[in-house]
Amino acid sequence: MAISRADCQTLDEQDPLKDFRDEFTLPPDVVYLLGNSLGALPRRTAARVGHAVESEWGRHLGASWNTAGWWDLPQTTGDRIAPLIGAGPGEVLAGDSTSVNIFKAVTAALPLRPGRRVIISDLDNFPTDRYVVEGAARAFGDYEIRDIGTVDGALNLDEALGDDVAMVLLSQVDYRTGAMHDIGAVTAQVQAAGALMVWDLCHSAGAVPVDVSAADLAIGCTYKYLNGGPGAPAYIYVASRHHQDVRNVISGWHGHAAPFDFEPHYRPADGVRRFASGSPPVLSYTALNASLDIWERVDLRHLRAKSVSMTSLFIDLVDEMRPGLTLASPRDADRRGSQVSYRHSDGYPVVRALVDRGVIGDYREPDIIRFGFAPLYLRHVDVYDAATTLAEVLSKELWRDEQYQRRLTVT
Repeated sequence: MAISRADCQTLDEQDPLKDFRDEFTLPPDVVYLLGNSLGALPRRTAARVGHAVESEWGRHLGASWNTAGWWDLPQTTGDRIAPLIGAGPGEVLAGDSTSVNIFKAVTAALPLRPGRRVIISDLDNFPTDRYVVEGAARAFGDYEIRDIGTVDGALNLDEALGDDVAMVLLSQVDYRTGAMHDIGAVTAQVQAAGALMVWDLCHSAGAVPVDVSAADLAIGCTYKYLNGGPGAPAYIYVASRHHQDVRNVISGWHGHAAPFDFEPHYRPADGVRRFASGSPPVLSYTALNASLDIWERVDLRHLRAKSVSMTSLFIDLVDEMRPGLTLASPRDADRRGSQVSYRHSDGYPVVRALVDRGVIGDYREPDIIRFGFAPLYLRHVDVYDAATTLAEVLSKELWRDEQYQRRLTVT
């Protein structure tokens, strides 16, 4: 083979991010390629959450809203996420779920373009994005959803954009294929047409460097590459130039200008804080902040370089082994996030067989096998082992075992 496992070990010895692997708890004899769905557990998280439970909650009780900074967690956590997406202080608020924040972003953007009644969406976007757009369009009435796709890997925006378009909602990285859009170029094109640009960063933040500063709004999750844990708070970015004009339709008390005045009517807080709604789930924020302690030390240039190295290596190895897969991800690393996907007509049982052999990926309809490469805790030798295991499963047709044909609830 063109590259050996020993060659991969050499690459790992030279890796400037290699020490970060020790920050995470990983099962032995497992190659975890599912960081694009749920990130690995940081070692420090359990102790941090334990302290919040036993000391902040158990001993200090309600005083911790002040003494432990609970009340301000949406803002303080948002400010820690901001550098990871190219945003400035006071432009990111952490809280709620991705779906809720999409609804907040869409319904905040639409009134900023009165008279324009079209929302552009992508049929290949993650389903919750499209579902929420449908719900918002129904709730606000008389909005058309104009769906686009890709032509030769490029978004087909030219024909869709016009003076009737209020906003565009797209994902930077395609959740199925890992194909990555140029945020700067697409944002400029959308804004030149007079529309607002809203980005979904769920499959890019923590995987690739992101600069969302030119966009109008953005949303993202923290339980994938950012390792915040299952159900970790999502976040919303609102460019500071829009702060005085946007409104949060879920106008809960936490986003009120003076929440402890308990006024009978809503007055929005200044800045991005107006996008808060209910009280913060403190334990979830605690787990996320434990991970952000790690991310504050990460050089995103090294992160991207290692991502490109690992994903390119995986594609090269699979090409050499010729296991009968069709590459669904872009070969050009500049157009690819930190994910490699393949098509196989029996993709689901293939994934099940891989899991039984210690290689954890996942499956997405209709025929996509996904492998997510989290640079902080994966090594090149893991990439090598995953590729050889994949080749074995396919060449020996181990996936045909009857046990792998039965669908689990979560695929």
